[in-house]
Amino acid sequence: MFFTRAVKKVKAYLNNVFLHFFLFISVLTDEDFYQVRACCTFKGPHFEKTEYILTSIFNKNLMMEYNSTRGNWTGFTAYSIEAAKWWNSDPFDALTRKIERKLLCMDTSDLIQSIYNLTTIPTVRLKSVKRPNGEHASTLVCSAYNFYPKQIRMMWMRNGQEVTTDVSYSDVMPDGDWYYQTHSYLEYIPSSAEKIACMVEHLGLSEPMFVVWDPSLPVAQRTRIAVGLCGLVIGFVIAISGIIYYNKKSAAYITVFLLT
Repeated sequence: MFFTRAVKKVKAYLNNVFLHFFLFISVLTDEDFYQVRACCTFKGPHFEKTEYILTSIFNKNLMMEYNSTRGNWTGFTAYSIEAAKWWNSDPFDALTRKIERKLLCMDTSDLIQSIYNLTTIPTVRLKSVKRPNGEHASTLVCSAYNFYPKQIRMMWMRNGQEVTTDVSYSDVMPDGDWYYQTHSYLEYIPSSAEKIACMVEHLGLSEPMFVVWDPSLPVAQRTRIAVGLCGLVIGFVIAISGIIYYNKKSAAYITVFLLT
């Protein structure tokens, strides 16, 4: 499936996560602007490799760059090339870069890993909505709730084949607290010979989720009907008991009256 391949690509892409820090920003004059920016790159399936890059920018021009993989500075202008040679020969600067890499990158890898693994699988519900104009056709609604991240794919299956007509979708809407919801609609004419299912693909699911439409009454509706029938039977029994009791009392009263 296209979405499954896309999810695998997303997971592979997330094996390289970038974390940016703006360490220093200074406005020297109305025209001069200086910025120092740090970037941590986490690589590997468990983020076991980190790369720390420190860049120096003046008026949007890259001046110098430190790369922890190479272990040195690189200059890009005549002045910064000479400065890079001096810093590369300074053991205190090398120690400072190692401390920065540990604090900014290595000590935050556990937090990045937990965010990467943060997924919540959707809760999927399927229901039928009758048209108000009394037409024979109905609308099936497949709803996915409380999932994260928001990337999700929903599709309808009829007898194992994808349905591409009479299908519509809502936007993926935020529920709050990082969760999302979305809905898909299928217009159809009920038939006992068909097997209709809603298929959901999500980053948190190892395989697609299928929810098969059951045209029988939902459990809640069956419960309400059963409770109503029980109430009707109980009311009928009480009414019959009252009539029998009333007839017996009336017969006893007439017998006593005649004897008198």
